[in-house]
Amino acid sequence: MANQGLLSFKDMCARFDVTPRTLRYYEYIELLQPEKDGRARWYGPREIARMTLILRGRRFGFSLEEIRQWLLIYETAGTRPQMQALVALADRQLVELNRQRSELDSAIADLESLRETAQKASQA
Repeated sequence: MANQGLLSFKDMCARFDVTPRTLRYYEYIELLQPEKDGRARWYGPREIARMTLILRGRRFGFSLEEIRQWLLIYETAGTRPQMQALVALADRQLVELNRQRSELDSAIADLESLRETAQKASQA
């Protein structure tokens, strides 16, 4: 098998800074489908692009199932439906991230207030 332009399993882990367990799991749940040559796995441009999208989706807080379904839309329906699905996912996730940010802002303000009170008490 000519492996030019392909990444090995080890190289894929290194390139994306993921553990072998993570990469195997993504294959198990069919997010990735590397070429196999005996026990060796080889990742081409399609799998590299998919891995980039998977990790970006995880960073934004999407579940692996949401990412899997979103990638499947491209394979079954094409780019336009996939982008429409992304807009819907993004809209929902933006609401959730803004809610989380609001909670964090509130927790930060409460902790700053408590710290200030404790600092004043420790200096008295």
